[in-house]
Amino acid sequence: MASGFDDIVLTTPVSFGYSKFSEHSSTWFAGQVLREMLDQSGIEKNQVDGLSLSSFSLAPDTAPSVVESLGLSLKWLANIPYGGASGIIAAKRAARTVQCGDADIIACIAADTLGPNDFKNLVANFSNATKDASYPYTGGGPNLAFALMTQAYMEKFGVTREDFAQISVEQRYNANHYSPALLGHKPLTTDDYLSARPVVEPLHLYDCVMPCAGADGFLVLRAETAKALGLEGVSIASAFECFNAFPEDEVQLRAGWTQYGQEILDAAGLRHTDINLVETYDDYPVVVMMQLEGMGFCAPGEAASFLQEHSMKFDGDGLPHNTNGGQLSVGQAGAAGGFLGLVEALRQLLGLAGDNQVHPVDNALVTGFGMVNYDRGICSSAIVLQR
Repeated sequence: MASGFDDIVLTTPVSFGYSKFSEHSSTWFAGQVLREMLDQSGIEKNQVDGLSLSSFSLAPDTAPSVVESLGLSLKWLANIPYGGASGIIAAKRAARTVQCGDADIIACIAADTLGPNDFKNLVANFSNATKDASYPYTGGGPNLAFALMTQAYMEKFGVTREDFAQISVEQRYNANHYSPALLGHKPLTTDDYLSARPVVEPLHLYDCVMPCAGADGFLVLRAETAKALGLEGVSIASAFECFNAFPEDEVQLRAGWTQYGQEILDAAGLRHTDINLVETYDDYPVVVMMQLEGMGFCAPGEAASFLQEHSMKFDGDGLPHNTNGGQLSVGQAGAAGGFLGLVEALRQLLGLAGDNQVHPVDNALVTGFGMVNYDRGICSSAIVLQR
């Protein structure tokens, strides 16, 4: 299990430009995040010698062409198109790169734009599997896959829509205190959730994430470099990445967290009761429950009971969870959705969260899930951060 990152810190979390649609390119969004990070950190652009880039809408640009467009000159470049697992994987690999001396300061950026027809085109051409085996049969996009997961989860464990409601409702409360959240100006009640129009049964409107445009990023560098620059940073206690866990399962109700969740807590020297803050990938409520169970906060099928006993509100008396509202209220900006929870955790740990700041917070667990190819998410990840 990956640990031993004591000499590395993550710093300068930035979210930029969340909007339902945008005429700007993904490269433009990446450039705006880089500019914000440089302005906030005081680092000169020529000091950045590494870039990790995640995007679904970069074409016809490529990662090298983005380097040129942004006026960078680099020793290290990575393209990490792993959807909701991207941010954690980017942080972990960038940290190892800096430790090895292949780069000194790495900008990790996820950026995606969205035009009126872009999401439709994305799901229609997501992979050969989706192009050939699902989209021609009206099964395009993640709604159907997550409807199957949700239905299977409900049937296996006796979970109801009322149980899922708490996730969407309490995350919306958090978003009501986070001004960039695209749905943060709209309160959400349990009655609103239950009466919402169906999308793909058993999924209804507030079970489904809203695609949008936007970008997120952070810097990875040595702790001694950050100290010399006067920057506060957050340490990586442990992390994992996993691909195609449990391929034998007919319907996906678990992923890499079930295999490695306890190990990364052990590696960090923490128990579940020590965790101050949890940020899960949340394009649908069922995957939130899968992550909480997989990470060992409760047994399989017991997430609904766990959530009833633990408020997810940032200012509640339970376990603060998706404190900016998560994707269900902020929006899903493509691959930036895989950065959203990590960037929010960094803000919280650095005391930069403002109106939705958690007190006290000394550590955070962030989990990721991504690349729903045909019928399941292939990528899963998790990271433990410490101030």
